Amino acid sequence: MATDTPSAAALQEELLRRARSRAGRPAAAAAPAPLPQGPAPLSHAQRRMWLMDRLGHGDASYSVPFATRLRGPLDLDALAAALTSLVGRHEILRTRYGQRDGEPYQEVLPAPETIAPRVVDTDPDGADALLAEEAHRPFDLAAGPLPRALVLRHGEQDHTVLLTFHHIAIDGPSLDTVAGELARDYAAAAGGTAVEERPAPPQYADFARREQAAADRLEQGLAHWADRLEGLSPLRLPRPAQPPADTGTRPAGTRTVPLDPRVPAALRALGRQHRATLFTVALAASFAALHRFTGQDDLVIGVAGTHRQGADMRGLVGLCVNTLPVRVDTADDPSFSTLVARVRDALLAAQQHREVPFDLILERLGAAARDADGTALIRVTADVLGEPATLRLPGLTDSYVDVGTGEAKFDLSFGLVDTDAPAGLVQYSRTALDEEAAAALGAHYAALLTAVADEPARRLSRLPGAPPAPREEAGGHPAEALLRAHPEVAEAAVVAPAGGPLLAYAVLRGIGGPSPAELRSLLRAELAPELVPAAVTLLDTLPRTADGAADPARLPGFPAAPAPEGAHADAVTEGFTALLGHTPGPDDDFFLLGGHSLVAVQLAERLRQALKLPLTGLDIMQARTPRAVTALLEAREAERVAAPSAPRSRPRRSREGTVLVTGGTGGVGAFVLRELAARGRPVLALVRPESAHLVAAEGVDVVEGDLTDLDGLRKAVDSADAVLHAACTFTRPDVDVAAMTAMVDAWSRGPFVFVSSVDAYGHPAGAWVAEESAPRRPLSGYGQAKVDCEGLLLRAAGDGGRGGASAVRSPLVWGAHQRLRDQLRWGATGVLYQAAREGRPIGLPWPGTDGHAWYGAAWVHAAALARAVVSALDSPVHGVANAVSGHLSWHDLATGLTELLGSDSEIRETDEVHPDLDHRWHYRADRLAPALRALPGEDWRAVLASMVDPSAH
Repeated sequence: MATDTPSAAALQEELLRRARSRAGRPAAAAAPAPLPQGPAPLSHAQRRMWLMDRLGHGDASYSVPFATRLRGPLDLDALAAALTSLVGRHEILRTRYGQRDGEPYQEVLPAPETIAPRVVDTDPDGADALLAEEAHRPFDLAAGPLPRALVLRHGEQDHTVLLTFHHIAIDGPSLDTVAGELARDYAAAAGGTAVEERPAPPQYADFARREQAAADRLEQGLAHWADRLEGLSPLRLPRPAQPPADTGTRPAGTRTVPLDPRVPAALRALGRQHRATLFTVALAASFAALHRFTGQDDLVIGVAGTHRQGADMRGLVGLCVNTLPVRVDTADDPSFSTLVARVRDALLAAQQHREVPFDLILERLGAAARDADGTALIRVTADVLGEPATLRLPGLTDSYVDVGTGEAKFDLSFGLVDTDAPAGLVQYSRTALDEEAAAALGAHYAALLTAVADEPARRLSRLPGAPPAPREEAGGHPAEALLRAHPEVAEAAVVAPAGGPLLAYAVLRGIGGPSPAELRSLLRAELAPELVPAAVTLLDTLPRTADGAADPARLPGFPAAPAPEGAHADAVTEGFTALLGHTPGPDDDFFLLGGHSLVAVQLAERLRQALKLPLTGLDIMQARTPRAVTALLEAREAERVAAPSAPRSRPRRSREGTVLVTGGTGGVGAFVLRELAARGRPVLALVRPESAHLVAAEGVDVVEGDLTDLDGLRKAVDSADAVLHAACTFTRPDVDVAAMTAMVDAWSRGPFVFVSSVDAYGHPAGAWVAEESAPRRPLSGYGQAKVDCEGLLLRAAGDGGRGGASAVRSPLVWGAHQRLRDQLRWGATGVLYQAAREGRPIGLPWPGTDGHAWYGAAWVHAAALARAVVSALDSPVHGVANAVSGHLSWHDLATGLTELLGSDSEIRETDEVHPDLDHRWHYRADRLAPALRALPGEDWRAVLASMVDPSAH
C-alpha cells in the first residue's frame, strides 16, 4: 500500500492522534457493577494455557523463569516474608484450575502462611544445570501453580535467586510489578519496619469475568479480523527430512549474531523519518527476511499485544497478552523504506482491534485457521528484546541470569536485541525448520538489519537472504526427486494407488509456474516410461499425515477406501457430529470441520467414557480423521480383547499374601507381574480403568486408580499384605512424592519394595558407586524425587507393625516390551539409535576425555530386575540396593546398534562430550546379586536384538 500521497499521510496522522488520545484519556464510563465471587471463568489467554496442559504440552514451554545473581548479604527470612506477602496480595499466584462439565474454571486458594525458598549449596559452575532443571519442573494446574523459589548459595555473600511461574498466571509486564513489590517488602522485612500501606491491587479473576461479560461486544472486531485474514495461507517452511534425535531434550534452536552498536540507533533514526517506532522497523525487517527466505509475498507475523488499558489495570499481575496477526504484502519488490510504511499501516490497523482475543479470531476463522495438513496460520512472531528485568533488593548488587527453557512457542521467531550488546536473533522449533536453513536465516537476518540501517532505500530483491536450496530426499520415487529439483516447485509427492497408475502431486512456489503438462513432459524426457506418472496435479498445499508423509486419503483423484463400520466408527461419527455440528465423511479433517484444542479434549473424553478405551486429545489432533481415529480405537480394543478379562478387586484380605503392584502397565511392571505369577503370588494391580485389560491374568485382581488419586492409593495399600511400588510419572516429581507419602501413611503391615533409580546418586565423585552412597549434586528433579521417596519409606519401615523396606535403584531397563523399546528412541540411547538408523556419523567421547577413563551406561534386564524386586519382598534389604546387569561403553552400544540396524554409520571418537552421553559411573550391585544373575538370553546383545526387532523375540 503506497503512503506517499497527502491523503495517506493525513490518514496516518489521524490514526496516530486517535491512538494517543485513547491511550492517554482515562475511561469516562461509570464504575463497573460488583463482580461475583467464587470460581471464575478463564480468560481466553488462560484457556489456551490450560488446553496446552490438558493436551499433554505441560512442559517448560509455559514456564516463566525469573533469575537474578545477587552479591552481598542476602536475608533469606526477609525474602521468604516478601514472597509470602506477594502471593497474599495477588490471588492469581495462588489459583488452581479445575474443570466442570467440560469447561475450565479458576478458583483462588487461601493465602499460605509462609513461602520459604529452597536453598541449595553449589558452585557457580554447577548453577546452570540446576536452574534449567528447576525451570523444567512441570506445574500441576489442578493443585495451584504457586511460584517456586530456589536459592543457589555459591558463597556467604553470593547467591542466585530463581522464581519460576506458570505462564497461565503471569506475563512480561507482571514481572516488573512482582520485582518492585518484592523489593519493597524485602526492605521492610530486612529492616524490621512495617510494610507501607498500599491500595489493594486489581485481581485477575475480575479481569477474566469482565472479558467474558464483554464477549458479545466484540462482533465488529471479529468481522474486521475475518475480513483482514481472508484467503491467507499458512507459511511454508523447509522442514527437516527427519526431526533430530534429541528434540525430546532440545526442542528449540537459537541463532544469535552480534550487530554493530550503531545499527539500533540507525534503525531508530529510520523510524523517525517514517513516523514509526524501532519495533515497527524491526518488524519490517522480519517481513523482509521472511520474504527473502520463503519467496512468498503475502505474509503474516504475530506480534504481542496487551489487554492492559487504563489506570484500573495498573499493578495487575496476570496473563494479559494477546497475539495480533499483522498481514503485509511484499509484492512489487518495494524498497525497505516503503515496506516500513506498509508495516506501520498494518500494525496500526491491528492495534485498532487489539481488544479481540486471538483465540476468538481462530474460532471465527474455523477451518481457515489451519492448512489442510493442520499447519497453524500464525507460525512466525517478531519482537524487540530490551534489557531484562532483575530482582533489585536493597543492599545487594544484581545481575540478570538467563535460564533457557529450550522451548519454542512458535515455529519461528525473529528478535532484535536492543541492549549494550545488540544482536539479531532467530529462534525456531527444530521439528519445523531445517537446521541448515535456520543457520542461514540467522546470518541473513543480521546482515539484513545492517544493510537496511546503512541503505534503507534498497529494494527487497537486493537485501541479504535467499530461499534454501531444495533438499535431496533419499528413498523417494525418481519422479518425485525430479519434481522437487525444479526451481519453481516447493513440494512434491508420487503415490501408487492399489491397482492403479502412478499419480504425482506438486505445490508451486508462486503463481505463474509450470503447468501440469509441462511438468509431465519434463518427467517423460528424463525417466523410463514405467516411471512416469499418469498425471501431475497441482495443489495449494500437500496434505500430510502426523509423521510428515503425504496423506493419500486426502489427495484428489486417489481411490477412496470403504468407510469404516461398527460400534467404534459409529461412536466416532456421533462424537464428531455432536461437537462439530456436521456429520463427517470418513476422511474429513478434524481441523477443516472447525475443530480446535478444546473440542479435541472434549471428543477424547466423550469417546473414552463411551468405549472405555484409552484416548487423549492429542490422539485426536494427530489422527484428525474419523477413519484414523476409528483405526486407533480398534487397535486398542484388539489389545484389550487379546488380554484375559480383569476381575475387580476383591474384599480386603480375601487372599492371604496379596501384593499390591503399581505401574503394572509399564515395561518394568509387566515383568514384575510375570515374576509374581510364576511364584504363585496373588496380585492386586493398581491401574486406570481404560488400561485394566493390559494387566489382566490369572491371579491378578484390579483396583482402579493412579498416582494422583491419593485416597484410592491409601485404600489399595490397606487392602494388601505387601507393596511393590513401580509406578512413576517421570516428569511430575511433586505427584510422585505426594503418592509415596499417601502410601507410606496407609502402610501398616508386610514388606514394601520401591523401584527407584540410580539417578538418586546424582553425580558421584568416583568412577565406582557403592550401594547406599550419599547423593552428590547436581541431582535432576527426577533423581531428587527418588531420594525424597526413599527417605519417606525407609524412615517409616519397622514402625507400627510395618515390615522391612527396600529401595531398589535401577539404571536403564531393557526388555522385550513396547514401553521399554521406546527408551531406545530418547535420552542417551536415543542419540545413538537415531543416528544409526539414519546412517549419520556417531560422535563419541574418547576414553580419557575430561579426565574420565570410561563413558557408557549401566543397564539391567527387565526380567532380572523383576526377580530382584520380588526377592526383596521375601528378604528385604532394609535400605538401598542396586539392580544392575552390566555396564556397556557407548562405543560397544553404538557398534551393536549399527550391526542390528544394518547401518553404515561411521563411529568417530572426539574430544567433545554430548550432554546426553556425559555418563561415566559403574554401580556395584552386591546385595541382590543372586537374583540378578543372568539367565540364558539375558545378555545385552540378545536383549537389544529383541528391542530393535520385535519379530526376533
